[in-house]
Amino acid sequence: MGENPVTGRPLVVIPTYNEAGNILGLLEEVLSLPEAFDVLVVDDASPDATASLVKEARQKQNKNGDHIHLIERPEKLGLGSAYCEGFRWALERNYSIICQMDADFSHAPSDLSRLVKELESFDLVLGTRYMPDGGTIGWSWYRRVLSRGASIFAKVLTGVPVRDLTGGFKGYRKEALLVLDLSRIRSAGYTFQIETTAYVHRKKFRIKEIPILFRERVSGKSKISSVRTIVQTVWLVLRLFAERIKPVG
Repeated sequence: MGENPVTGRPLVVIPTYNEAGNILGLLEEVLSLPEAFDVLVVDDASPDATASLVKEARQKQNKNGDHIHLIERPEKLGLGSAYCEGFRWALERNYSIICQMDADFSHAPSDLSRLVKELESFDLVLGTRYMPDGGTIGWSWYRRVLSRGASIFAKVLTGVPVRDLTGGFKGYRKEALLVLDLSRIRSAGYTFQIETTAYVHRKKFRIKEIPILFRERVSGKSKISSVRTIVQTVWLVLRLFAERIKPVG
């Protein structure tokens, strides 16, 4: 972990929990992209040996070994804290472009190329399901309604003018993450996506949305709990609304 990376390479932060069925294929696809990404996997003590597979990938692929990195956490600490830890790691090593994506192939690795291209002109680029040429594949009507409704609810109350506040496919310029106070981020789960975008917007950074197709996971089981996610989303959005009406320091 003490090595200095080639900071001209963009970094992809990928949180994992029980993604043994996906992680090797995902690493292979990301590392084959023309932009020459580095990858940081943040694993929450997956009992299916996800972290061991990442270590094996580093050892087997000598040409990629310096570009695959791993943080092993002692327990399941949540998606939001995994991203925060990954972002801190990236900033400490002076990466200029930091992207994030799911580990289950819901996000197409090839779309990372479009993120990086747009980050030449914008500070935060969001992969959006709810715009022309975007969408979801393999979702039930209930999940579509829940996701779309959460995005509309969050947009109205937070005042953030984007169409997909709950999506997890993003790219940041270093400057946006440096101003974003990661110690202030409270969201442990999927509401992390709303909270971070809202704070970047408040800092007046340039935000761009690009259309993506979100596919149901290739392998493994979804970690989303509908009732818990609804409660967390409502609570967070109401807090952000309160902060918007009466800003805090």
